[in-house]
Amino acid sequence: MSGTSALLWSLVLLPAATGGVLALSGGGRRTAGTYDRPGGTGPAAPAVAVAVAAVTLVLAVAAALVRPTARTGFVAGGPLELAVDGLSAAVTVTVAAVGLLVLLFAAAGIRAERPRFFGLMLLFVAAVLVTATATTLTGLLLAWEVMGATSYALIAFRWREDAPAAAGTTAFLTTRAGDLGLYLTAGAALAAGTGTADRFALDALPALDGPWLHLAAAGVLLAAFGKAAQLPFSFWLSKAMLGPSPVSALLHSAAMVAMGGYLLLRLRPLLESAGWAAAAAAWGGALTALALGAVALAQRDLKQLLAASTAAQLGFVVLAAGAGSVAGGTAHLVAHAAVKSLLFLAAGVWLAALGTDDLGALRGAARRDRAVGLPFAVGALALAGVPPLSLWATKDEILAAVDSPALYGVVLAAAVLSALYAGKALGLLLAPGPSGTAVREPEEGASGPLRSVPLAVLAAGAAVLGALALPPLAGELKQAAGVPGEPPAGAATMAATAVLALAATAFAAALAPRLPEPSWARAWLHLETAAHTAAVRPVLALGRGLARFDDAVLDRGATRLPAAVRRLGRRLARFDDADLDRAATGTATAARRLASWASAADRSGVDRAVRGVADGARYLGELARRPQTGQLHQYYVQALVLLTAAAVLLLLLR
Repeated sequence: MSGTSALLWSLVLLPAATGGVLALSGGGRRTAGTYDRPGGTGPAAPAVAVAVAAVTLVLAVAAALVRPTARTGFVAGGPLELAVDGLSAAVTVTVAAVGLLVLLFAAAGIRAERPRFFGLMLLFVAAVLVTATATTLTGLLLAWEVMGATSYALIAFRWREDAPAAAGTTAFLTTRAGDLGLYLTAGAALAAGTGTADRFALDALPALDGPWLHLAAAGVLLAAFGKAAQLPFSFWLSKAMLGPSPVSALLHSAAMVAMGGYLLLRLRPLLESAGWAAAAAAWGGALTALALGAVALAQRDLKQLLAASTAAQLGFVVLAAGAGSVAGGTAHLVAHAAVKSLLFLAAGVWLAALGTDDLGALRGAARRDRAVGLPFAVGALALAGVPPLSLWATKDEILAAVDSPALYGVVLAAAVLSALYAGKALGLLLAPGPSGTAVREPEEGASGPLRSVPLAVLAAGAAVLGALALPPLAGELKQAAGVPGEPPAGAATMAATAVLALAATAFAAALAPRLPEPSWARAWLHLETAAHTAAVRPVLALGRGLARFDDAVLDRGATRLPAAVRRLGRRLARFDDADLDRAATGTATAARRLASWASAADRSGVDRAVRGVADGARYLGELARRPQTGQLHQYYVQALVLLTAAAVLLLLLR
């Protein structure tokens, strides 16, 4: 193993191994929200997690400079290969940095089940790092699955409460529906492959032949739209807000949803080769940015506003992948990670201190707590696209690649909506609020340096990361991403969008309490209701119908079969006694013996065999039903057992 390979393996295995140990270590007895068992791992878990995250950030920076590769066998014909290039270098450093800051913030805020929380967070970071550096479908699928599993566990972290558990299930099942697209892509690569290991390489997908190319592109779009909460999958992000605020700050800023957009940026050549796929990504992202911008503007809950704005902002990244602005999309993804993690952490502080996310009840919160309010204001202005803050320049870099007038108009309208919903939040939180608001002991928010340092660092990132879309860094990012020919944003466009952002933000801040909040937008376009109508209810109805068929036909038929066989035997015996005996009086004794033998064979052989078949079928049916409990953690245990058995078998056969 070379030194550069060891660097890359260390980058992904250190948080994975530590996270696994922490998640399985328990943490002691819970008392008053803390772990107090002497010698327990609860109090040590945050320190260990923060230390590992710090080392991971150092390794990520080193990997971005060295650009290592690593390769090992995984499954037959499908190796696990990782590499850091110009595109993944920016993303890995971003994920590691945001992960460290979020874990530092959570160290003093998460007090219940600490080892499990910090272990799952580290496992999630490891899965995202593998996703960002994977160069084969096998490695991507492995990381994609772990990322989905840990996101479910983190959203449903408060598993003793019904609402978070249900929210985690909704997020998991919705994203899983999109994840099937990656298996569709892998199937297309396998079917069109030449028999070499390279058939699973991501770089080989644009060269697929005929219909396999279009099938692979469709699968990638489906998977990316599901993870990035793009239409029509966006509603799962609303439910995910029931998870702890540090979870939202990591998963829904720099990591999980961002990986959907990153996948399309990485596979831009595949979208371009398919033709229609690039246009579908561009329009899908633009329409999501517009529609979810309207949803964000209509929200009365701060975390719901931020959730809808996350889907909208990732729409710009998806648009960039479709329109051919890979560098602009990457810059927007990185800047958005700093902006949105900052805003989610600030929302978590106020939720812990005031016990509410309602924007009306939070009036003046940013004035009363300036250590949180000032960073929040920087993040909100950046989200609005106000110059010179980060998302102003990155949006313009994406706009420069749009060549369709209709698409350009949609994107420009979505950018104005960004300023409106950010201005609404800023106007309410900076407005004079009621005096004497009760403040309670924080549960999720941190205090002291553990709160102020991450917010200050993220605010600085929200202010300056737009430089990635401005000269000279913009040119260097394009060179690193291998897209030197992408068009830059023009001065006229940047001036026009700056004026629009300033005007829209000032307008929304001034009229924040009176901005329209249509019910269809506040209900997230009724996307969840549509999903239940189009998918959930038909599947449940089909399941109930099959269950009734099993009970009424298959099960009843299996129990009636032995009785029918016995009746047939008795009729044959009566026929033997009444007819054959009279017809063959000379052989009566032999006939009786034959009939007696047949009757005994019927009872001891045929009847027993039929009953045994029926009992066996019933027993197998009971065994098949037992694993189908509807409990996702049991499904994961079964999958883990099968994966472990497969790995052992693979090692034995090598």
